[in-house]
Amino acid sequence: MKCKTLHNKLIFFLEGELPEKEMGLVKTHLSECGTCAAFAEEMRKTLGILEAEKSPAVNPFFYTRLKAKLENQGSEQKQVFWKPALVRVLQPAIFSILLLVGIYIGIKIGQPASTKQYTATLMHNQDIPYLNEMASETIETSLME
Repeated sequence: MKCKTLHNKLIFFLEGELPEKEMGLVKTHLSECGTCAAFAEEMRKTLGILEAEKSPAVNPFFYTRLKAKLENQGSEQKQVFWKPALVRVLQPAIFSILLLVGIYIGIKIGQPASTKQYTATLMHNQDIPYLNEMASETIETSLME
């Protein structure tokens, strides 16, 4: 029997679900092959751990402690009945206000700067002729020269 074939049948062997003929072949291979025997031993330990975890020991006082804890939680919830309602009302209101403030700030940032104040300042300083050469000389005149 090949090692790969043994690995495929090993779980069935360990659980005793193989026919007697194949059980004999697997036992023979395990006695001859050390690596497969080590693998089978590790598999047996793993299955043992899984079996032990399937049926945990039940603590007899578990139900009593659980019942006391549930009773304590019920009394605590009765004391603070207004808090969940307040959170359900305030949370959407605050988020809506924040959303509106964000939209307003975005609109204000996206608007172009006021040009009236800038042109008034330039006229006051009399810098317009230097900055606006197109008004003093037309394109045709500059191209003819």
